[in-house]
Formats: sequence, structure tokens, C-alpha cells
Amino acid sequence: MGTLTLPRVQSIATEFRNRFGRAPLVVRSPGRVNLIGEHTDYNEGFVLPGAIDKEIILAVGSRDDRTCRMVAADLGQTFETSLDALARSHLGWPNYLLGVVDQLQKGGIQMRGFECVFGGDIPIGSGMSSSAALEAGFLYGLNELHGLSLDRLRMARLAQRSENEFVGLRCGIMDQFTNLFGHEGSVILLDCRSLQYEYVPFTRNDIRIVLCDTQVKHELASSEYNVRRAQCEAGVDLIRKHEPSVHSLRDIPRGLLDEHRREMEPIVYTRCAYVISENERVLSGCDDLRRDDLEAFGGKMIQSHEGLRDEYQVSCAELDVLVEAALGVDGVYGARMMGGGFGGCTINLVREDHIQEFSGTVADSFKNMFGKAPKIYLSRISGGTGIVNLDARG
Repeated sequence: MGTLTLPRVQSIATEFRNRFGRAPLVVRSPGRVNLIGEHTDYNEGFVLPGAIDKEIILAVGSRDDRTCRMVAADLGQTFETSLDALARSHLGWPNYLLGVVDQLQKGGIQMRGFECVFGGDIPIGSGMSSSAALEAGFLYGLNELHGLSLDRLRMARLAQRSENEFVGLRCGIMDQFTNLFGHEGSVILLDCRSLQYEYVPFTRNDIRIVLCDTQVKHELASSEYNVRRAQCEAGVDLIRKHEPSVHSLRDIPRGLLDEHRREMEPIVYTRCAYVISENERVLSGCDDLRRDDLEAFGGKMIQSHEGLRDEYQVSCAELDVLVEAALGVDGVYGARMMGGGFGGCTINLVREDHIQEFSGTVADSFKNMFGKAPKIYLSRISGGTGIVNLDARG
């Protein structure tokens, strides 16, 4: 669970007992990173995420009535409502819990009220999926408390729908899936069409996953995301006229795309070519990890960033500066932007004995260009959501 977790577990459990006068069920729910495979999810392709050792701790208990009491310990905020009056809150954070309850009730599950205290160290807005950690961790706790017998896949789907429908964010399932299926020492090769998955080893203790947060999100992000989806769909529609069996870019080999290149707008071809290449990088990158060849895998991360920057055109100056600075440091195997683009984080694979040099070089380069230092987070691959051992609750 990590040396930093136990004090947090004890703090959250103690706050629950002090507020509600009884011992809670305690759940650890991790954040996630995606090593490679960007903008492939909505094209029914492949991604390679893993749960990490940044986490939310939730203390949860049942009530005998319809009252719902929630405490965001890190924010010092509380919220109370009834199961009979679920509505979006202007505070924001309650909606991730209420959305889960809303989905359970829509599914015909008879709910009782609850009490929940949570806190953690997943940076909000950093691309490590604090929202999925809150949703899936809370659902996992309710599943245990109420004996709902939901398996992890059903919980992942339900948590995704709660964010889609109650919070209002049309996210894919990768974040919730990774949260619930994360495995110590492994990343997950996830097929975004079938949701079939395979664990791929990532066990090197001398390597740290380092995220560098630009702390910016450009206005282009949401509108350009929709444009990219439409461009990919346009490419698929054209190919389908010749090959009716094609359903998504996942089904189109590069040779078939090239065969019909002249029929496409150049920008549509370029977008589709990136996605097809990225899917290939994910699959071949898994072979690299199985051989413990981090040099080859890191090279594919770099190619991924170049494709996102030049072909898919979703990078930005801040992300490019961070990647360029990272690649000038010894001990860096790979670096790329992570997430939708136009801001957010870069993800870097860095040897432990070069972390200090990496952090200083990247911070200096970024500050020289933009007048402020990026936030830097160190992480390791960890297990997925689960119950904290009772002895760890203090």
C-alpha cells in the first residue's frame, strides 16, 4: 500500500469515527496513467494504462434511512442530501458520488443512505483521473457494504455511466476500468472495443513514472476533440464504401488507408494514419515490455508524441517544451504528452538515479520559456481498488 498511505488511512478513518460515531469500511482507490495509446479509445483501438500509487482513501458506512452525508476532508467541505432528492451540486465533488447512487437506483437496486469521508493525493486536473478514483472507489465500497454482488467490469461500466449522465462528461471507460482492474507490477493492454484485456509486466524498480504538469488547459481542447472524432469517422465512412465490414479505424490496415488516400481530404488521411500507427505502437510496445526492453518502448513513446504533435495536432508549446527538455536528460527512456492534449501532463520514464537531474532540467527549461515551473509528480504502478486491511485503519 505504500509508506504514505497508512497515515492517510488512519486520518480518514478517524475523521469518520469522530463525525459519525462508528468504524467505517475503508477503501483505497488509485489514480492512473496511460503509458501509450492516445486518442485510440474512441476509435475502438488499444490503450496501455496502469493504476498508480497516487490514491483516494474512502471511509464509508451505511445508514438505516435515506440520508446521504459526504465529507471531502482535503477541502474541508460537507454535503448532505436524500436518496429521494438527488440533484447536481454546485460544489462539484458530490456529483461523482451522487452519480454512482443515481445509476444504482436506475438499475433497480434498493439503496439505503450512507456516510462517506474521503481524501487523497491524486492531483485534481492533472490527468491522473481523480474523478474515476472517487466514483469507482465509492461504488466498490457500496458494493461491499450492501452485498450488491457487482463484478469489477459491471462496476467499471456503471461508474463510467455515472460520469457520462450525472456529471455530464462523455468520458470513455479506460479510467474506471484501470482503477478497478489495476495490478501490482503490471500495466493493462486494453481492447477498447471488446474490453478484453491482458496484463503486461512493468516491474522495473529502478524506473519511475514521472508526470510533468503544464498547469494549463487551452480553450481548444474540447472543440478540437470533437473535430478529431469527426475526422476519424469521415475516414472510416469513406473506407466502408469499399469495405463494408469496416467498423472503425481499428479495422483498417495502413495499406488499405493508403490505397484510398487520394479520395480523402489530406487532413482526414493524416488523422487516420496517426491512429492506425498508434494502435501498432501499443501492440508492439507490449512486446518490448515483455522483453524488458525499455529503450525500444521509450522510443515508441517518443514516436507517439511526434504523431500527436505533427499528425493529430493536439499538442501545444508547453507540452512540447517539456518533452524536448526531458529527452535531453540522461536516464530518460521515453517522454510524451498524455491525455487529450492542448495542456495537461507529459509522462516520462526516468531512471531513479536521474530523477533529480531530470526535475531540475525540465523545470528550468519550462520556467525560462513560460515564467513558472511545472508541477512534477513521481509515481509507480500499483494495484487497483480494494478494501484496506482492517488492521491498517488504526
